[in-house]
Amino acid sequence: MEGPPGLKKATIAITIIILFHIVGLVGFFIPAIQPLFLKIVPFHLLLMFAVVVYSHQVFNKKLVAFIAITFVLGFAAEWVGVHLHLIFGNYFYGKTLGLKLFDIPLMIGVNWFLLIYCTGVFMQYSGIKNLNLRVILGAVVLVLLDVLIEPIAIRFDYWHWAGLTAPGQNYLGWFILSGLMLGIFEAFKFSRQSSVGAVLLIAQYVFFALLHLV
Repeated sequence: MEGPPGLKKATIAITIIILFHIVGLVGFFIPAIQPLFLKIVPFHLLLMFAVVVYSHQVFNKKLVAFIAITFVLGFAAEWVGVHLHLIFGNYFYGKTLGLKLFDIPLMIGVNWFLLIYCTGVFMQYSGIKNLNLRVILGAVVLVLLDVLIEPIAIRFDYWHWAGLTAPGQNYLGWFILSGLMLGIFEAFKFSRQSSVGAVLLIAQYVFFALLHLV
């Protein structure tokens, strides 16, 4: 007997997420193929974007608008960060995230959408009724993820800091920007989504935590 279509979509999406993160870990752990896997990081992000959009209950103008807003806000914040050294601090992007516009990888806008959407969905499952508390705790979740990401990002040429390590300003910037965009997620009043977004967020935590062992 077949299950509901939404459940089938979620199962397919979660399987892809887990499979590709496992494959990615293997690729990063084996020195001989690590350069190849670094080159396909942008394609991995695009695949995760496609999986998340596929898993969303209803693809409509509302979702497209949210994607556009988070992409533009995230990209603009990174432009300010790289060129004016505001928000996050003094840093620049390496080659790993792929094609750049104004020295900012286009994939960074996609990544901000994924981070905000997945955390927003994760907080939908938290059971927290207070909107402001969901936003604040969601922003904390993303800051903690960035703590895991930063050493890996520097090591694998995602981005680099003028001071070699991420300054405190970076984490404050992440908290404020994440809170702002999570507030926008809440304002869109998306219905409770499948657990795909939450699974992708958890997969990111596990992925970057394990990369500290490389």
